[in-house]
Amino acid sequence: MDNPRARILNTASLLFHQQGYNSTGINQIISEAKVAKASFYQHFKSKDELCVAFLKSRHEYWFSALSDYTKDCVSTDDFIMSVFDFIIYMNERENYRGCSFLNILSELSQDQEAILSVIQSHKNDLKEFFENRLGKGLFATHIYLLFESSIVDSQLFRSNERVQKSKEIVNHII
Repeated sequence: MDNPRARILNTASLLFHQQGYNSTGINQIISEAKVAKASFYQHFKSKDELCVAFLKSRHEYWFSALSDYTKDCVSTDDFIMSVFDFIIYMNERENYRGCSFLNILSELSQDQEAILSVIQSHKNDLKEFFENRLGKGLFATHIYLLFESSIVDSQLFRSNERVQKSKEIVNHII
């Protein structure tokens, strides 16, 4: 990959996702991306700006994967079960790292509003994803909140057990 901006973004994406935002320093990103410090600052004015770019990229990747995973679901029931199966799929693929957006949210200070705005936008898009498929009522909100809590709980316990329980809960509700 010859493009320094892409190398920086890809390296930061991996490190932010694996280590966390605050535990990843600019010097580590520069070193692992094999770019000069001047090149880093040519493409990103700050670590926060890089984080915004990472989250926007992650948003596109994650929604593309979720949409692809659920595209063949014909019935509402199949769709709902599929979104929880998507959590299991992502947990196994990414070693239970959970939601990049919530992980970074827990590390933010109050003055990092640009990052917070991207996180809020992602979560609003996710809620809208459920509303588009399930309607704008309480049911879609319920599934959204159960989905979110399943991601957090599976990361916390490094297990899909409660994701499976969420599927049982949804089956009971349906």
